[in-house]
Amino acid sequence: MKAIIALPATLALVYRAYSHKSLTPLGIFAAALTAAAHAIHPWNLPFVLLCVFFLAGTRVTKIKADVKAGLTLSSQGSATGGEGPRTHVQVLANSLMASILSLLHAYQLRARRDAVVTHGQIPEGSFCYRWGGDILVVGIIANYAAVCADTFSSELGILSSSTPRLITSMSLRKVPRGTNGGVTLWGLIAGLLGSMIIVTTSLMFLPFCGEDTKGRIGGGESWTFGQKATLAWGLTVWGALGSLLDSFLGGWFQRSVRDVRSGKIVEGDGGVRVLTSSVDADSHAPERFEEKATTGPKAKVLHGEGSNAVEKQPNPPPADEGDSSNKDPYDPKDKHRGAHFGDRKPTRVAESGWDILDNNDVNFLMAFTMSVGAMILAAWYWDLPLDSILRA
Repeated sequence: MKAIIALPATLALVYRAYSHKSLTPLGIFAAALTAAAHAIHPWNLPFVLLCVFFLAGTRVTKIKADVKAGLTLSSQGSATGGEGPRTHVQVLANSLMASILSLLHAYQLRARRDAVVTHGQIPEGSFCYRWGGDILVVGIIANYAAVCADTFSSELGILSSSTPRLITSMSLRKVPRGTNGGVTLWGLIAGLLGSMIIVTTSLMFLPFCGEDTKGRIGGGESWTFGQKATLAWGLTVWGALGSLLDSFLGGWFQRSVRDVRSGKIVEGDGGVRVLTSSVDADSHAPERFEEKATTGPKAKVLHGEGSNAVEKQPNPPPADEGDSSNKDPYDPKDKHRGAHFGDRKPTRVAESGWDILDNNDVNFLMAFTMSVGAMILAAWYWDLPLDSILRA
């Protein structure tokens, strides 16, 4: 992409993120690096997809933000939840895979140019995008189609009038709004819309081979209407399936925590894990647990509650015999009272999912799977060897 376009466009995105408080300071820095990685590509497509995803994603996040904030709770003690400024980890979870693929394809195109200019060779690939062409491009589009579908599904699906149902439950039981793995029909439709926006943008900015490139070095045959329709619908459906995959991964491997008092889901700021009360409500001994290697760094960087976190129930001070029954568990003067009801029941419980991944882990795993899966399917459909990914 030409620097005269990429530089002011990147500065405009950075200013918008700063003025609208869409990203944290580190999030803005990560977004600027991501934009630079996309701008290195000779085509405009990767950079444009990044911009469209950022603008569309931040827009749907703001839709009825006050309503969505009241549907969940914040793990930081706020009475409302909702999405705050996105962190650098959230930025990379959605765009790191696309950045890698974009840099690889930029290298591939430059290798072809060097083969022609320096060595006078005719490259196997093309400089335009032909039918059965570079599958790295399919991976880039699939990444943004999937993450945009997931964003639309999450941000708009929670506003559905119907109650979400847990997709990983055999009975599809009803769950509170904001539960990982909870889906609604409107959320699925919104995900399809998000994927369609990315794919439509791709059709507008892909440098398709045409009659003017036919017979030229690095050129290719013109695309038929049927070929473009196949690419468009295939990627649109694939991107929408990314939203479903994210729901399955979240329902299985990401713990959803419900506040017992309000019945609402507790969200961790920056996508980190959320504390739950001790499973053993009758025991006042501190819960013993092993901390993962990423727990401390994530909690410090994201200012969250950390991974694999469990709320410890403090040891109550020894009470005088015959006096414990008269002790008020809600006494505000009692500095040793625990985070529980008067009946010693926990205030936060696990609604669903294993505590293996946090939200950022799930997003990156989904984006990685959908990008790689799309490239494998494209190679199979076009009968291309997988080692053609980096072939000039």
